Amino acid sequence: MVSRVLASAVNHPDSINPYIGLFNHRIIRSLQDSGLSVDAVAPRPFAPPVGPKSEYNMLPSVEEWDGYDVHHPRFWYLLPKRLFYGLSGDSFAKRVSEYVDETFEEPDLVQACHIYLDGYGLLPYCRNHDVPLFVVSHGHFMNNYEDLARGVRSRVDETLTACSKVLCVSDALADTARSHVSSEKVETVPIGATPERYPTDQESQLRRELGIDADATVALFVGEFCERKGIPEVTTVLPELSLPDTEFVFIGHGGAQRSELQAALAESDFSGRHVYTGITSLALRRWLTVADLLVLPSRAEGRPTVIYEAMAAETAVLGTDIGGVSEQVVDGETGVLIQPRDATALADALESLTTDSDRLAELGSNGHQRLVNQGWTWDGYATRVRELYAEFEGKGLQK
Repeated sequence: MVSRVLASAVNHPDSINPYIGLFNHRIIRSLQDSGLSVDAVAPRPFAPPVGPKSEYNMLPSVEEWDGYDVHHPRFWYLLPKRLFYGLSGDSFAKRVSEYVDETFEEPDLVQACHIYLDGYGLLPYCRNHDVPLFVVSHGHFMNNYEDLARGVRSRVDETLTACSKVLCVSDALADTARSHVSSEKVETVPIGATPERYPTDQESQLRRELGIDADATVALFVGEFCERKGIPEVTTVLPELSLPDTEFVFIGHGGAQRSELQAALAESDFSGRHVYTGITSLALRRWLTVADLLVLPSRAEGRPTVIYEAMAAETAVLGTDIGGVSEQVVDGETGVLIQPRDATALADALESLTTDSDRLAELGSNGHQRLVNQGWTWDGYATRVRELYAEFEGKGLQK
């Protein structure tokens, strides 16, 4: 029986940046909550003495994070990335594998929250101890495989060849993975959200606290302010829309197009007061609960966590017909799907949806029910993963 797991997540919240890789934190927490003993590493590059990222010199080697300890072994991250990302992976593989060997009891299985750096970086450890390796694919290294530098691509290939399972967050991503690795290794294991964490019965009170009119329609964007998330389409339509009873809220974690977004809001009829970065998970859940519509006009996605969160909060979704989004959202039933890069379709959908509160409520309710029926919760995630773990009880790394 698999009872002890080592989890690696190079993207994981820490005291310097508590917002990066929240989905990885929830993966680890769900495994722990299911009864597994989980040792967690979130490796960090050596930080420069001054300048950008120098604050990471203050990061402790071990910190408690929402119920479990996270270890931060260091490795050399060489710049420029486009030339030396492969060598960074080698440093990760040497230093992190040695740290794990010296620090933790031998696990029954290793779960890497990304194919690279995490999966490749723990290959030496898994080989030395003959431990199965599961890697999670969120999309980047599969969807951008042909664009990877040759050295990085070879390391990704090595990881896929050696690993025991590739856990893909969507069916579309699993289909792509099967073109790079044997089909029997590939599994679709969606992540999710926990409906109980979204206080939908307190929406009126939350609106008062957040300064939102009781009758306003709240259209919420959550994601990086960048092209991939469809910000160019948003900035195109905002100055053209006339929706007097609609309040737009933008929550992001950086991005090159924040200034363009704020300029578009200044030219529009909408307030620019609700543009936020770096808010807490609790605050995000409050906004998702208050929102009537999640607006996510992305150009590329796997299965966005925020769509699961919107479904948990009974919030309708306006998304694009790409990747795993169309697996999450049933067009016309739990939300509306448009084609990516289509600013006209985005404007039309916003005008139609934000002026029909009854339809938004129905879509949101249907989405919540779909989330529950499909088992797209963190408890459901842990159950599915543990069933796959059981298949490798007593087995070693793929030969």
